[in-house]
Amino acid sequence: MIDQLITEIEEKYEELNRELSDPEVLGDRQRYAELAKAHSDLQPAYELVRQYREAEKSLADAEEMLAPGGEAEPEMREFLKEEVISSREKMETLAEEIRVSMLEPDPNDEKDIIIEIRAGAGGDEAALFAGDLLRMYLRHAEQKKFKTKIMSSSESEAGGFKEVILEVEGKGAYSVFKYEGGVHRVQRIPVTESGGRIHTSTATVAVMPEAEEVEVEIDPADVRVDIFRSSGPGGQSVNTTDSAVRLTHIPTGLVVSMQDEKSQLQNKVAAMKVLRARLYEKKLEEQQKELADARKSMVGTGDRSQKIRTYNFPQGRVTDHRVGLTLHKLDAILQGDIDDFTEALAAQDRAEQLKAGV
Repeated sequence: MIDQLITEIEEKYEELNRELSDPEVLGDRQRYAELAKAHSDLQPAYELVRQYREAEKSLADAEEMLAPGGEAEPEMREFLKEEVISSREKMETLAEEIRVSMLEPDPNDEKDIIIEIRAGAGGDEAALFAGDLLRMYLRHAEQKKFKTKIMSSSESEAGGFKEVILEVEGKGAYSVFKYEGGVHRVQRIPVTESGGRIHTSTATVAVMPEAEEVEVEIDPADVRVDIFRSSGPGGQSVNTTDSAVRLTHIPTGLVVSMQDEKSQLQNKVAAMKVLRARLYEKKLEEQQKELADARKSMVGTGDRSQKIRTYNFPQGRVTDHRVGLTLHKLDAILQGDIDDFTEALAAQDRAEQLKAGV
């Protein structure tokens, strides 16, 4: 299997080299750019193949010298045996790296995203936890040098959020946050709990890649637009004009309301951005369901009922149930240190793809 893949990489690399030196290609700017990109994308895999071939040659030379009638002196035999073991181990490692390097990247990985956080079971405590998750994602985005903007929020009277929508802009934002989608569970003693009992609450997180108009076409006739007056906490009017916007996508029933922007137009633009992202996520879910028999997808299945992570305050630990990883650094995680989870989940995702032969 690996031999066939290596041969394919070598042949493709040589073919690209030939095409890039073809005078006709050199005269076609668009074709040349496409081939140059393909060559650049294949370069890391080809470098691994080159190292694999070197290790393969070292192994063959050592085995030849160790064979009966070989040229190895007695004092060299131990060295050559070690070389055989070392070369085989290196080839195994490189074979795995080559397979991983040839996996198809997620086409959404580089995109900006919209994160929706909603309080789940647990009342006020769930809303407070939703606020904790928002701060965690804001800090993680800051660490990655991403831009963030709270597009919409519905605050709880006791603090925290019933719902908040966050936009994250930056190259690779989806690849960084895509594993956060699902149900997050918190176990802690609420401030209002006089008996010291631990309560369990939940919040739901949805991570959606932002969609361009060309990716999701929305027929204006399919969208009902309702205009209403913005209101603050307790129903207080925060605007003297009817600037809040509610969009209803009639074919799917999806509804998006936006009132945090200053003008009706700005609210409509923001609402349309969220609607387009939700429709794009729905489209991705349908595609992934069709591919479910070929590969069990870990990301973006739309199954929000499954608990993905538990934050246990009394014991200061966080457990990601998808990879069985528990970290005893709750405070650091809530400050945005979630890289360990992201890396473990990405590694599991790659393993799933390799297992499925994708």
